[in-house]
Formats: sequence, C-alpha cells, structure tokens
Amino acid sequence: MNSALSRARFAIKSYSVDQGYPSRRRSLVDDAKFETQKKRELSMVLNESIEVPAGLELINEVFSGDLPKTDARPSTHVVVTLKKGVEGLGQVLNLVETHRGHVAHLETRQPQAGCVHYEAFLTLEMQRLDLLEFTKSLTLEGLGDLRIVKEISAAGAGDIWFPSHITDLDFCTHVLTKFEPDLDSDHPGFNDIAYRARRKKIAEVAFDYKEGQLIPDADYTPDEVKTWGIVYTEVKRLAPTHSCAEFNRGLEILEQEVGYGPHAIPQLQAVSDFLKRKSGFRLRPASGLLTARDFLASLAFRVFQCTQYVRHPSNPDHSPEPDCIHELIGHIPMFANPQFAEFSQDIGLASLGVSDEDIEKLATLYWFTVEFGLCKEGSNIRAYGAGLLSSIGEIQHALSSKPSVLPFDPETTAVQKYQDQDYQPTYFLAESFLDVQAKFRDYVQKNIRRPFSILYDPYINSVIILTSPQEVCKAIDKLQSQISALYLAMQDFIFTKGFMKTIQID
Repeated sequence: MNSALSRARFAIKSYSVDQGYPSRRRSLVDDAKFETQKKRELSMVLNESIEVPAGLELINEVFSGDLPKTDARPSTHVVVTLKKGVEGLGQVLNLVETHRGHVAHLETRQPQAGCVHYEAFLTLEMQRLDLLEFTKSLTLEGLGDLRIVKEISAAGAGDIWFPSHITDLDFCTHVLTKFEPDLDSDHPGFNDIAYRARRKKIAEVAFDYKEGQLIPDADYTPDEVKTWGIVYTEVKRLAPTHSCAEFNRGLEILEQEVGYGPHAIPQLQAVSDFLKRKSGFRLRPASGLLTARDFLASLAFRVFQCTQYVRHPSNPDHSPEPDCIHELIGHIPMFANPQFAEFSQDIGLASLGVSDEDIEKLATLYWFTVEFGLCKEGSNIRAYGAGLLSSIGEIQHALSSKPSVLPFDPETTAVQKYQDQDYQPTYFLAESFLDVQAKFRDYVQKNIRRPFSILYDPYINSVIILTSPQEVCKAIDKLQSQISALYLAMQDFIFTKGFMKTIQID
C-alpha cells in the first residue's frame, strides 16, 4: 500500500493532534465542526490515476476530488454492490464519467455477512436523470446494483451525511484522540509502554470490524481482570444505596444470563446477544472516543459503540475516557431496560442530519442524562448515568453535598458547560425516566430544526426519511396492521375480561 493510501486510511479513522485537532480541551460544538470539516477535507486528493493493487488494498481507503465551484449538480450518496469484484470498480467509475457525473468521495469495503460481493460507497455529483441512466447501465452491464443512502441537495437536508441503514454505521467510526495514552501526558498510561501497546492491539479489532460480523473476543490479561474485579466489587457494594432500581435489576439479570461477576470480563458478542433479547440493542466494537455525531447516529439504530480495552490499573476508581468497564458495568444494565433503550434511541434519531450546534446540545443532553443522570426514587436520589454507575469515586461524589444538583430541564441542561477530566460540579435530577423522555421529545419538537422527519423501521434496520405526505401515508399503512391488532386487544379487554367494569369501579 502506498504512503498516500496509508495516510488516507488513518485520516478517515482518527482525528488527532497531527490531523489538526489542537487539544482535548474543546467544546462539543468544536468537535462537531471539526468532524464536518474533516469529512470534507481530510480525504486524500489523488491527481494521478488509481491503480487497484493485486491484494485488494483499496478496501476502506478514501479518495476525493474537488468539484468545480461552477458546477451546481446535486450530491447523492450511494452504495454499489461490485458484482465483478474490486477489479470492476474502474468500469463503474468510467460509467460515472460517461453519464456526466463526478465522484466526490469513494470508499470500498469487504463483503458483509451473507454477501459475497465487495461494496463501494460513493458520493456522486450528478443530475437526477443522469443518475437514473447510470443506475440502469450498472444493471444492464452486470457491474452491480445501486442503493441510494441519502440524497443531498441545496433545498434538502444541507451537506450533512448520515446513515440510513445499519450497515452504513461502517462509515461512523471516526475517533477523536483527544485523550489518549499516546498523546496526552496527563493520561494514567502515558508512561506505560506495555499498556499503550496493549491498547493499540485491542483497538485494531474495532478498526477492522464490519456490521454483521461476530465481535472477536478479547484475551484479557490477569491484571486487566483484576482491575475489572476491583470496580465490579465496589459497584455491587454501593449499588443498593447509590444506583437506581433499573440498574440493579439489569445487573442481577446479567449475572444470571451472561455470567457477570468480579472474576471475568464479559465478551462483547455475548453481551450483544443478551441486549438483542432484552431491548433490541446490540454492540459494535469501538476503538476509542468517537465523534459526537457518529456516536449518536449509532444509537438511532439501537447500536451502542463499545470499547474493549481496560482503564489503566493505577486509577481504577475513575476513567477519563470510555473503557470496557465503563461500558459493560455502567451502560449495559441500563440498555437492558426497554424504556431506557427507547430514550437512548430517541436521542440518536434526533441527531441525524442536524447542525453542528444542535449536535452540541444533543450530546450535552446525552452527557447529563445517559452518562451522568440522577433520578428520584421516592424520597431518595439515585444514579442512572453510566459515568456514575461505573465510577466508584464519582458516584459517591454525585450523591454527596459537594456538587450542585439542578432539576432536569432540557432547555437549561442542553447549554450547561461541563468538563471530562474530573468529577462534575453540576448534575441534573429527573423525576423519572418517563419524565426525562417526555421532556426530551418536547424539546426536540420545539428546538431541533431540519427539513425532513424521520421514522425508524426496525424490520429492515433503516431510517425512513419523510419529506412528503405520500411518504407519511406509506408509513401509516405499514403501521395499520399493528394498530388494528392493538384495537382488537383493547376490545377484548373491554368486552371479554371486564376491563371497563374495573375502570368504573376504581
């Protein structure tokens, strides 16, 4: 693989200091703007012809060219199934040129589960009729099939791409290396060469993962299991008086069905299978701290991007970044709760295609709820945020008299400043999960603006973009059978089981 291609692969996967990311002390809106900029500019510009190496080394590489500013052709994201393999990619590109198109972005990826063909993800600058003719030519010449991921135009959703199918999450794996042992001298593992090498090895699993594959197991060392055990034992000790009831129930079920305990770190595939049964969520391996836009987009498909490495053993009480202890102990028991899973997906769906400023607000709401949320249980205050539930030190801090605890209000919470290097000075207290979800949905309806609406279809793992009354009617037709079944069930309760009589007596 030539050096230009190597740089392209690293650029698209990781936003670090040498990629122009100045420091970890930036706001979420800076992160979002930086990501948008890099997705436009960091792809390699190749002026020479592209020769496909014999070893198919173009897989997951990125190429882009600059479209002349005078060209007003709309941009469309497509996925092409390469029926002739990567060798046929040149013919596909020739067809684009033949139909007066321009390739603004190109990625290729290996066959997905259940498929024998390679795929190419392209951003095409083409007029609509030219795109239609190009699609017909692909089929007639036997080069491949085309699927439109999302069309972008000046009058449409702007220039912000987002995934429309769960397989598109293969393009949502960008990492912000703003607090990594290789880069930040404040990191507990900065001077530990062995730890840094271990982290890098485990991260490679996530870099190579594609949707539909089984998640490879991590061969954890005795020291890593020991760190896990220290945190797990303390979490169990504090849980009855510090954690919400939903977390405690989830952890108990995980112990029974997955084998959670202090003596072994659960493997991601087993945990993912468990979540699918409980709430429809699944796990995907992540190599580090993802950009806010990519991470939230994954939640829209009930996918939680989960790290596999373990925090440095010198500081088991608190991790300044997500690690598998944070994910598996803090998040997973909560994601097993269907209501909490639905709220998490709501945040993800709200993030698709919105502005950088809205991403900042949604990510901040996520931070003070899913990560660091507090809720009422009778007269008590309990933690439901994963950042608290997995941090022995911070959960005690949050429930002490030291921090400020404010009532949860999305308008206020969305603009609250926070930091990620130490314990939070401010937390937000919710009345209940239902209260959080209702207030969040109201906030999104009033404050998040985009020129389309979205409906998630769980049967095909896709988001449906609703831009016309006809599309809304189609969505209603799909739901009609479910509505009819619910209506019949209610009729059965009323007339057969005395439901109405019970209501009248009460």
